[in-house]
Amino acid sequence: MTAIDSLLAALSTGEARVIDLTAPLSPQTPILQLPPPFANTIPLSLEKVSDFDDDGPFWGWNNIHLGEHTGTHLDAPTHWATGRHGTAVDQIPPARLIGPAVVLDFSAEVAANPDFLLEPEHFEAHVAAAGPLPAGAWLLFRTGWSRFNQDAAAFLNADDRGPHTPGVSPAGAKWLAGSPITGFGVETVGIDAGQAGGMEPSFPAHNSLLGADKYGLTQLQNLDQLPPAGALVVASPLPIVGGTGSPARALAIVPA
Repeated sequence: MTAIDSLLAALSTGEARVIDLTAPLSPQTPILQLPPPFANTIPLSLEKVSDFDDDGPFWGWNNIHLGEHTGTHLDAPTHWATGRHGTAVDQIPPARLIGPAVVLDFSAEVAANPDFLLEPEHFEAHVAAAGPLPAGAWLLFRTGWSRFNQDAAAFLNADDRGPHTPGVSPAGAKWLAGSPITGFGVETVGIDAGQAGGMEPSFPAHNSLLGADKYGLTQLQNLDQLPPAGALVVASPLPIVGGTGSPARALAIVPA
């Protein structure tokens, strides 16, 4: 029996199951809100082409309008200044979109402090307890933030000082950039903390990770259904030619 046969058998018998990590995508899906004078991406909208009517009596279909970075999406290196000459989303090697998941659960800390930041010591404590991060892994930051996916105000959690959402410190971002992971996945609207614009450098997760040819995977859900290790993540962005990112379907295969 081949490895593929074994996986298919495990899925058919329930020894393994597929968890959808993707937030539903609709016009109500929360999107990033940058302050003036910066331009913002657009939410999803649908434009009817035909709906079993005179424009198409036997078929229904729509045009879609949305930004590359709307909803659950993948950030390619070309999304950020430090990676602008790097890999566009259509050029990402497919094998790098599939990898083992390492889930770090800081949902209790984030519940107490929405501005919680991952520091190098958090990663080093994990490595000391569980061993080195696997090459090609997706490091997933479990915060519980996906519970706000249907409430844009709570999801962005902004006040007069800006948004308050968890993320990674500048030192933590540098640590991740030097690790063997493929990418960093979060439940929030972006891979940086809400207050990251005021850090040095600004938006350190984007700055360090995308500059190191690693990827971001945002607005995930159902991370509470994944074990700390042992799951496999499959990220499926659209191969937009020259794209800086793409909405993505993210799936995890987990042992029962």
